[in-house]
Amino acid sequence: MSVNVVNALRARGWMLATAESCTGGLIAGAVTDVAGSSAVFDRGFVTYSNAAKTETLGVPTELIEAHGAVSEEVARAMAEGALTRSDAQVAVSVTGIAGPGGSEHKPEGLVCFGLATAAGVRSETVAFGALGRAEVRRKTVQHALSLVELAAQG
Repeated sequence: MSVNVVNALRARGWMLATAESCTGGLIAGAVTDVAGSSAVFDRGFVTYSNAAKTETLGVPTELIEAHGAVSEEVARAMAEGALTRSDAQVAVSVTGIAGPGGSEHKPEGLVCFGLATAAGVRSETVAFGALGRAEVRRKTVQHALSLVELAAQG
C-alpha cells in the first residue's frame, strides 16, 4: 500500500506531511520505508500529548477542552496545522484510542482522521473495535494511507 501512496503522490507532484498521535510515527515510517519516498515525504509530526498538539501544530487548547483530543475537530486542526507548518500539499492526521482502555463514548479502537489540502480540510471517524493496540494502530496506518492515496489520485 505504501508504494501505491508514494506513486500517487509522485504522479500528482505532491509532498506529504503527517500529524500523528495514536500511531506515534508509524504512518511516516510506512511511507519512508519505500525507496524514493524522499521525493514525496516532507515531514512528520508526532504529537502524542495535548501540549504537543497545541505547541507544534497550533491546535487550540479550547478545542481540545471542548471536544477532547480524540475528536474530528482536533483531527481537522491537526491536519490543517501540519499542512500550514510544512511544504506539503497534503497532510493526514490521526488521533484515537489504540487501547487498552477507552470509555463508553470513546471506546478502544475509535480513531479520528483528518485530511488537509489546498481544497480544504475533512475528517472522519472509524471504530475499529477492541482489536488490541497493535492491530488498531496497523489498521489506522492503512486507513490513513488510503485517504492520502485517494486524495492524490484526485
